[in-house]
Amino acid sequence: MAGFPIAASADNLAVSYTEDGRYFTDDDIPTFNVAEDGTVDWLTFNGFRRYHAECHVCHGPEGEGSTYAPALKASAIDMDYYEFVDVVVNGRKRVGASENSVMPGFGDNRNVMCYLDDIYVYLKARGAAVVPRGRPAKKEAKSDVIREDEDACMG
Repeated sequence: MAGFPIAASADNLAVSYTEDGRYFTDDDIPTFNVAEDGTVDWLTFNGFRRYHAECHVCHGPEGEGSTYAPALKASAIDMDYYEFVDVVVNGRKRVGASENSVMPGFGDNRNVMCYLDDIYVYLKARGAAVVPRGRPAKKEAKSDVIREDEDACMG
């Protein structure tokens, strides 16, 4: 598939169905939707905003990585969705002769947890190279269901 990293497969990225403004793969995994004119789905747009509010300090702008923490745009493509969620919720520590990294858990941070799928979908779109660097210029409207879910999660 042109434009996708070698590790990415169409099954991991392709929209199989949509529900209330959210897009999913055949395996019910959240994914992005980018129209031919560049309009992104709400979760991808909001994921950009939420990523830059909580994650970019360590992982660099647009999921590109930094000297402090790895690029996440590749993780959203290469890592299983459930493993991605587990690492964000619980954190991860890797210490060895060639590596010393600690990812704190964000399971108690509503600004991350209420928007975890948004962040994942945004990083997945960045990793698939279908969303360029910077704030997406055009977005779909936020659905009423997404708005209600956000309100309920944020309390």
